[in-house]
Amino acid sequence: MSETLIQSEQHGAVRLLRLNRPEALNAFTAAMLGQLRQALEAVAEDAQTRCVLITGAGRAFSAGQDLADPHVAPSREPGAAPKDIGHVLEHYYIPLALRLRSLPVPVVAAVNGVAAGAGANLALGCDVVLAAEGASFIQAFSRIGLIPDCGGTWLLPRLVGRARALELTLLGDKVKAPEALQLGMIARVVPDSALLDTALALAQRLAGMPTRAMAETRRAMDDAMKLDYEPALRREAALQSQLGFAHDFLEGTAAFLEKRTPQFKDR
Repeated sequence: MSETLIQSEQHGAVRLLRLNRPEALNAFTAAMLGQLRQALEAVAEDAQTRCVLITGAGRAFSAGQDLADPHVAPSREPGAAPKDIGHVLEHYYIPLALRLRSLPVPVVAAVNGVAAGAGANLALGCDVVLAAEGASFIQAFSRIGLIPDCGGTWLLPRLVGRARALELTLLGDKVKAPEALQLGMIARVVPDSALLDTALALAQRLAGMPTRAMAETRRAMDDAMKLDYEPALRREAALQSQLGFAHDFLEGTAAFLEKRTPQFKDR
């Protein structure tokens, strides 16, 4: 039986996914990345799940790629060919990042400790990022002669601007949670002891909202980053046209007029 590297728990309409290699600070292996992608695929197919919450077991969110993983660890044999790290990205990280970004439900990250390298960028790729006061973010790639991956080169300039993104990635300095909040990398900082409860409450609130509209909001914002103003306006109109025929708009409008709590169902 394979090791459970991603723990999955259902809390009502919220699926809690916990990175589960605490002895290795939840550093990623190929097997772990595969299990996380499978867990996200299961969410996409489960109509009862309306929000995802991702956190780490133990004292870290994720230390990033495990450099001892055979898929990336350089061979010490004389004359051995180096590993193709791009192959790992193509087969594991890219499918994972794309699946995360295209889920039909919102995704919350609860960063409970260090989030380094690909671990940091996995968290930053979520829709709403909460961090414990003791959490930190490190773009550690330059320390080993690599560039940011798992979406880092796309995410960071959009979150903090090009100048700060280059500073963070070239120097690889630790960014503590309060500074990450000031920079616009994350949404909120909460006390360490309250992180999971706060994140779960937020996820449950999102689960009760119109998830299809929230997923389309994510997609519209991502698309708008590469569009001029008028095409972005027309993209908004096209999406509003689709959503205007959906159950959640009709239900939300009726509930507002009838002064009652809406019952959203779309995904």
